[in-house]
Amino acid sequence: MKYKLVIFDLDGTVLDTLGDLCNSVNFALKSYNLPERSLDEVRTFVGNGIRRLIDLSVPENTALSVTDSVFDAFKAHYKEHSSDTTKPYNGIGELLVELKEKGILTAVVSNKAHFAVKDLADKYFDGLFSYISGEKEGIPRKPAPDMVRNAIEFFGVSSEDAVYVGDSEVDIMTAKNCGIDSIIVTWGFRDKEILINSGAKILADDIITLKNMLI
Repeated sequence: MKYKLVIFDLDGTVLDTLGDLCNSVNFALKSYNLPERSLDEVRTFVGNGIRRLIDLSVPENTALSVTDSVFDAFKAHYKEHSSDTTKPYNGIGELLVELKEKGILTAVVSNKAHFAVKDLADKYFDGLFSYISGEKEGIPRKPAPDMVRNAIEFFGVSSEDAVYVGDSEVDIMTAKNCGIDSIIVTWGFRDKEILINSGAKILADDIITLKNMLI
């Protein structure tokens, strides 16, 4: 089935952001004399928003006031360093251009803070997404369906004509909760086995496979 609207996740799907996220996490942890986290640890922590990332990154039983301070330090650092090492996955930009040329609508919906989603989408994919949404106060984050439903309603298409493209178990559940199809890419932040065990039905191992599913 071909779609009228393709909604993409950001981290691990269109952008490899892991290095910058890890660097900002460790900057914030070090600022409060807390132990640093490895790249692989941070990889498993991302996907449920930056507050959850920090909650998982601080040691167990860390005082809430300290966690709040680490969170603030992370946000300030990441705002200035969100694109130090971040880069698009190979072929994503070209795919977005081709989708646009074919008249297929595109959006990006992420649990990442909205300011960061907007900044990164504009920097790396200027004009290629017609709708950009990150985590905002008052809107439940994924896997709740609200963020994706808002995107679908913005374009006025039916759920049957929309697909969500992501890289994690959160994205699988988001699409399920929203009642739309999903395509899960395997080049992101989760191992393929985890994705399959989490219920992924349609997987794309490379950009050519994904393109053939969409165009």
